[in-house]
Amino acid sequence: MTARSYFDRSLKEIQQDILRVGSLVEQAVYDAIQALVQQDMALAAQVIMGDEIIDELCLEIEEKCVRLMATQQPMARDLRVIVTGINILTSLERMGDHCVDIARATMCLTGHPFTVRPVQYIPEMADIVQQMVKGGLDAYAKGDVYKAIDMCAMDDEVDFIFNRIFRELIGCMKEKPANIHQSAYLLYVNRYIERIADHATNIGEAVIYLVTGERRELN
Repeated sequence: MTARSYFDRSLKEIQQDILRVGSLVEQAVYDAIQALVQQDMALAAQVIMGDEIIDELCLEIEEKCVRLMATQQPMARDLRVIVTGINILTSLERMGDHCVDIARATMCLTGHPFTVRPVQYIPEMADIVQQMVKGGLDAYAKGDVYKAIDMCAMDDEVDFIFNRIFRELIGCMKEKPANIHQSAYLLYVNRYIERIADHATNIGEAVIYLVTGERRELN
């Protein structure tokens, strides 16, 4: 096997590894929201434990990237492939952390039926975020700039719903002090979901940089 063939195979393996992590993160986002909506402590605990696997895989893949840079000394687009991979890994790892944050908030809310109106909008926002995560990973797998741009544009919808939930939760806390405990945790959840969307946008920006070499701010 030539040095170039080995290098190309290594790059392909890294991309597949990153997509594997992405698949785990997609599932974690879905499970975290389901655990919240259904007040399922067992599923919330599963999300928390599953994050250890995501963290371990991210470290392993990052080490592969570093070794490849050290031994092959890539230039130009090859270097972009590796740097982009590390950036996407960072975004995925942070998404996983926010899923854990949602799961922990769920554990604090379990056993108390939701009494505040804005909670109905959280699944709607989460559904858009899940589409963004999937869209970002698809764009990465295919090197599709247009898909990356379209996915990033969805962040505006997320921000709109985020602001609506924020305002209404604050209103619920003012109207009825008994809602403060539940509303406070839902404010955290609202923020965590919005941050996952921001990290998905970062993946879209990374794809654009990978394909074109151009850095664009889409968040």
